[in-house]
Amino acid sequence: MDLKNYIASIPGFPKEGIIFRDVTPILQNADVMRSVIDAFDAFVKEQNADFILAPEARGFLFGTTVAMECGIGFAPVRKPGKLPRKSISETYQLEYGTDELCIHADAIQPGQKVVVIDDLLATGGTVEAIIKLVHKMGGEVVGCAFVIELDDLNGKERFGDIPVCSLTHFAGE
Repeated sequence: MDLKNYIASIPGFPKEGIIFRDVTPILQNADVMRSVIDAFDAFVKEQNADFILAPEARGFLFGTTVAMECGIGFAPVRKPGKLPRKSISETYQLEYGTDELCIHADAIQPGQKVVVIDDLLATGGTVEAIIKLVHKMGGEVVGCAFVIELDDLNGKERFGDIPVCSLTHFAGE
């Protein structure tokens, strides 16, 4: 199955020069969604992970489902002010400024093996910040999984030797 047939490309969104890759058509088709979840499930099990993290919002859609399929825990990674309990945060650089991600301070236990799941890998800044959060809590990121990887942005180079699973790729577009 070619996932590119189920990804809508929207030129000029959110601004000119950007092509937004929309995974909504994947979510609208149970067979395609099952294919994505099965591929992520196999990757998570291959990494011997015992926990999944995903950033808001589209990462939640895949991360929670995979966690349930694998029988392991899940925690959301959110923007500031969205988590109700004590949290820790990591500030990271964007091409046009800075951003911040937060996670509940008790989400990861020391020694836990974590896979990060998101819909798209671009520059890698978001996931690099999540990796730092996991390290702050004493966990280990053993893999990162994405529906889409934008190859020309080289985002996975920011993850060192952490295994990466990308189900489809876009290059130079």
